[in-house]
Amino acid sequence: MNKNNMSPDEPADILIVDDTPANLRLLSMILSRKGYRVRKAISPHLALNAVELSLPHLILLDINMPEMNGYQVCSKLKANPQTREVPIIFISALDDVFDKIKAFEVGGNDYITKPFQDAEVLIRVEHQLKLRSLQMELLDKNRILEQTLTELKQAQNHIIQNEKMVSLGQLVAGVCHEINNPVNFIWGNLIYVKTYVKQLLGLLQEYRQALGSIPQEIQQLEEDIELDFLVEDFPKLVSSMQGGAERIRKIVESLRNFSRLDEAELKSVDLHEGLESTLMMLGHRLEPCGDRRGITVIKNYAQLPFVRCYAAQLNQVFMNLLTNAIDALESGSRHPHSLPNSDDEGAIGPCAPAPTLWINTAQPTENTVTISIADNGPGMSPELQQQAFDPFFTTKQVGYGTGLGLSISYQIVVEGHRGTLDCQSLPGMGTTFTLGLPIQPSPDRPK
Repeated sequence: MNKNNMSPDEPADILIVDDTPANLRLLSMILSRKGYRVRKAISPHLALNAVELSLPHLILLDINMPEMNGYQVCSKLKANPQTREVPIIFISALDDVFDKIKAFEVGGNDYITKPFQDAEVLIRVEHQLKLRSLQMELLDKNRILEQTLTELKQAQNHIIQNEKMVSLGQLVAGVCHEINNPVNFIWGNLIYVKTYVKQLLGLLQEYRQALGSIPQEIQQLEEDIELDFLVEDFPKLVSSMQGGAERIRKIVESLRNFSRLDEAELKSVDLHEGLESTLMMLGHRLEPCGDRRGITVIKNYAQLPFVRCYAAQLNQVFMNLLTNAIDALESGSRHPHSLPNSDDEGAIGPCAPAPTLWINTAQPTENTVTISIADNGPGMSPELQQQAFDPFFTTKQVGYGTGLGLSISYQIVVEGHRGTLDCQSLPGMGTTFTLGLPIQPSPDRPK
């Protein structure tokens, strides 16, 4: 159906519906002489087809017609969201109060009785067209106002989120600095501890060989301290401490990579580093805990070039997408595409398909890379999918989500990096978010 908004430069389009040709000719002549564009329908069915073809600004509708009366036609038009706002003036030879009340009850806007008076017809038509014009103008202003308010709220929350990320980054940088100093001290000294232990154990062995027979008191002491076990376990203990210190160093490095305070401007980075840092941050949510099953992460990374981008912002996108995927996996039934031979689609409990995340990267064109994050969670209906990127829209319970994560992610990727962010999902089939980025930002990219 064509939308037919009123324009001051064009004549109004008026549809006349009457089964009497003489009435059609008379009304058409009255309105055409005034400069209106007139269409005529001699039956209700032709009238409904005419409205479907092109939406008029006003309808003059006869009440007494065969097959379907004017009240029924009006009810059909008012029941349709696309035609309900078109004003309708009933025309009839009936002048009973009951008929007029009925006309207004079904949604009519005015009433003209036959025989027609030219002046009355024109005044009533002009009045309804003016009301319609004012109504459309008000609706347009309301839409603009609502859009402006939404954009302001979105911008305000985007600023708040950015400030939170900056604060988090500063906190992380400070914590990393404080942790790094003692960890580096421990890591550096463990190398010497390992050497000293090796030397001391070697010296002990030399003493035992030099002594030949060991006094009974020393033998008893060796048994008490389990010397053989100590000699065997001490190097393992030192190696374990080195592994723990190395683990802390990697965590600190991941935290620093995630915050990337030194990369607040455009910089060429390895996107896989950002993904790995984010996964490290979310590691506790991927592991099994109590009745909660662990989440398997399957990574298929391509050989990607460095991408010139705002690294900290993209890490925020990765965090939002991965967090949403984990929330989905924890919230409901899963699609068994992680288990090719499984017959328990939609199952929950210990026999349900393993919760799984897939992270794939690719370079489909010379200047584009893609990152997709998929899960085998409950998925979304087409209606929910269409609203996924709307500000403040969330399917989570009150208190468990703001509805800003995907909206902000969309802003960062599409508006901030001239990229794309798409969502594909079906109920029971999981969800896939695909992020596309230019390797080099376009020349018109705002700095």
